[in-house]
Amino acid sequence: MKIVKRNIGKKRVSRKKTDEKKPDRIRLRIVLLGVFFGLCFCAVAAKAVYLHLFKGPWLAEMVDDQVKREVSSTGERGTIYDANMREMAVTVDVASIGAHPGKIDEPTDAARELAKALGLKSNEVLEDLKSDSPFVWIARHVSPDGVEKVRSLGMDGVVFKTEPGRFYPNKNMAGQVLGIAGIDGEGLEGLEFFYKAALKGKEVKFRVVRDALGRAFGLERGNGGEIRGNNIVLTIDRAVQYIVESALEEAVTENRGKSGIAIVMAPKTGAILALAHYPFFNPNKFREYSRFELRNRAISDPFEPGSTMKMFSAAAALESGVAGQYTKFDCEKGRYKIGRNVVHDTHPHEILSLEEIVKFSSNIGAAKLSERMGADKLYETLENFGFGRQTGIDCPGETSGLLWPARKWTRIDTAAISFGQGVSVSAIQLIAAVSAIANDGILMKPYIAQAVTDKNGALIEKFGPAPVRRAVSSETARIVAKILSTVPEEGGTGTQAALDGYKVCGKTGTAQKIGENGRYAKGRYVASFVGFVPLEDPALSILVVVDEPKKSIYGGTVSAPAFKKIALQTLTYLNIAPGGIRERLTAMQSAEGEDWIGGL
Repeated sequence: MKIVKRNIGKKRVSRKKTDEKKPDRIRLRIVLLGVFFGLCFCAVAAKAVYLHLFKGPWLAEMVDDQVKREVSSTGERGTIYDANMREMAVTVDVASIGAHPGKIDEPTDAARELAKALGLKSNEVLEDLKSDSPFVWIARHVSPDGVEKVRSLGMDGVVFKTEPGRFYPNKNMAGQVLGIAGIDGEGLEGLEFFYKAALKGKEVKFRVVRDALGRAFGLERGNGGEIRGNNIVLTIDRAVQYIVESALEEAVTENRGKSGIAIVMAPKTGAILALAHYPFFNPNKFREYSRFELRNRAISDPFEPGSTMKMFSAAAALESGVAGQYTKFDCEKGRYKIGRNVVHDTHPHEILSLEEIVKFSSNIGAAKLSERMGADKLYETLENFGFGRQTGIDCPGETSGLLWPARKWTRIDTAAISFGQGVSVSAIQLIAAVSAIANDGILMKPYIAQAVTDKNGALIEKFGPAPVRRAVSSETARIVAKILSTVPEEGGTGTQAALDGYKVCGKTGTAQKIGENGRYAKGRYVASFVGFVPLEDPALSILVVVDEPKKSIYGGTVSAPAFKKIALQTLTYLNIAPGGIRERLTAMQSAEGEDWIGGL
């Protein structure tokens, strides 16, 4: 028992010593933890000071990259107006249809229904719906009918977005001239392309601010505001354009032609009042048309002018002094041999004056004119009238036509060119050259836009008459104009272009076309009539060209009636009175001390 008591006493002494050391250990741990956290705090503070003082700009940039995303937006495309500020091309809000592929449960069924509603191929829609992208476009710039069909499907994952789109309120009016703008607002054809820099809206950048979950909750606008594109004001008058298109359509369809071109130009300035093509082209539905129908052929397509070239051969002969208005030429009764080649006239003639050569459209007479003046003089005059080079009109894709240098001409080449074969011209070249005769011999640069204005209508840039050169002397121009006034008179080839009260000047043309084999094709012709009115003070130059007419092939019967209709309606619209009435008005207004009332 004693031994037991002694052991217990020892244990009590040991436990007492241990209890005395425990507070010291706790204090040590607290000190160590304090030192540790103190060091951590110092390290964090030091790092914070370092980042704040030395890495501040870098941190700000990193934050921007993480919470802000820069996007760009383009201002609305400018408007194209006619000469009287009536809209020809505008920008409107249109609907586009997209989808979130991840939210569509049955892509195959959805693709089939969407394709049916929008007239698309279901396999192409399905490919989009199976995309890994969070968003895909199904169709851009959809018609209201198409949008309604898709809405009626009530399909989850399909969204409708509003975008700016190009709209042409007059449908096919001047379609080839205006051209088209793409889905993203880029000019692709016609004036939309030529003036794309002016029409396109200015690009502006934005920063999209996102929260921690990636949700956009605000826009931070960058430098500058969104700027709308500038406007273009044309020289084209919508009313005259309608007159021309109606007459051209009638001429082509009645004569079962392939196509047609008609232009009205102010000869003293070069301003284009109307430029029409048939078949028509509606830029609102440009995907439905062929490249041929879309192209501005008056600018881009050359053709052999045929007998319209005789007026310029006559001008060359007059300018060179080798013949006068009434100089006589033997026209060989309709058959004239040049080397191994024979030149024919449609109707045989014997002796004709220079004036009659043009009036009756004698090939042989024109050939003899060219022989008398020589190839060099003929080439020089044709070049002065602008043939063989671009006019510089503000339209894309202009051809220069084809006029070989005189040194390359053979004797038969010279003769053929004098009556419009072996040379090619564009419609715009031809009417510009005729307008030079109407403008006292001065060739003007044709133009189709007269001004650029800003979104508020303030003038930015103005375009106006630009003389190119003197093509022929004033005297030569007046004589040729007088000769051309005989063509619509009795016995001339253009009687169907004659107008009561107005003296019409013009020339018919009937040119056989070159076939695919490089030879003249049987039964394929270009019928044309070009001229100006009235003789006394020319206000309008007009060209009508019908390609491959079937009912009749002659310019005097195919194109001259359309010329007449265009001239009469346009003169009436512009309040240009007939010559006789104009003289009466002038006399009445100048009568001193007399009151008068015009009951005309």
